[in-house]
Amino acid sequence: MTEPTKPGHKTLGIKLPSGLHAQLDLIAKVEGVTLGSALLAAAELYVETKRSAPDFAVRAEAVIAQAEAEAAAARQAVNALLAPQAEAGAPTHEEPGRAPGRRRGELTT
Repeated sequence: MTEPTKPGHKTLGIKLPSGLHAQLDLIAKVEGVTLGSALLAAAELYVETKRSAPDFAVRAEAVIAQAEAEAAAARQAVNALLAPQAEAGAPTHEEPGRAPGRRRGELTT
């Protein structure tokens, strides 16, 4: 049975090779902890090991820079998509029955 997700926590399902699962399960039993607690400890150790690697900060900054560049490109695409066509420099396609240059919902006086 799975535990309810606590605020600030994520649930992660992973596939382990049978032999690794058996070893981890044995370690958890020997240590008197749940399998979930053992996996959490393993994840914390992995994160700390990576964090202290000499080149990790440089590689992490490169990943962040790439994500920011992708976000900027997506933002630019959305802005271009949502900009009024006349402002975007694209040809306008007037709807039938609407006066040229008038936007939908715009009242005439």
